[in-house]
Amino acid sequence: MLVTERDYGFEVDRCPECNGRWLDYDELDQLEASTGATEAERRATIEYGERPSDLECPVCGKRMVTFNYRAYNLELDECGEGHGYWLDAGEEGRVRDIVNERVRGLERSASAEAAWGRFLGGLKRGRGGGLFGRR
Repeated sequence: MLVTERDYGFEVDRCPECNGRWLDYDELDQLEASTGATEAERRATIEYGERPSDLECPVCGKRMVTFNYRAYNLELDECGEGHGYWLDAGEEGRVRDIVNERVRGLERSASAEAAWGRFLGGLKRGRGGGLFGRR
């Protein structure tokens, strides 16, 4: 029997025996949104390496599908009927950490791209010196 609790600003169903969480279909998005990252920063394919799960959906009782969340070493279970996701104990924290890590990576990439653009702009204006510039 799952018990309902309020975590991260929305209701989550928790198993008192294993401490796992059941997230309704839209609640994984809400968990990701609780990281402070924008929707654009969170956008990407979520599911990789799907295989049959050992678990059954607590809503419809059908066998769920296991997948690697965003290609990380984090396996989540999803109801194929769209009822939601099962997260084992502690996995909601890992989801938040992964989203934050991806956002930091995107910020570093954007910063490096901007620095490269400034460097190339300097070369075009003849101030590059060194290997590409005029002496």
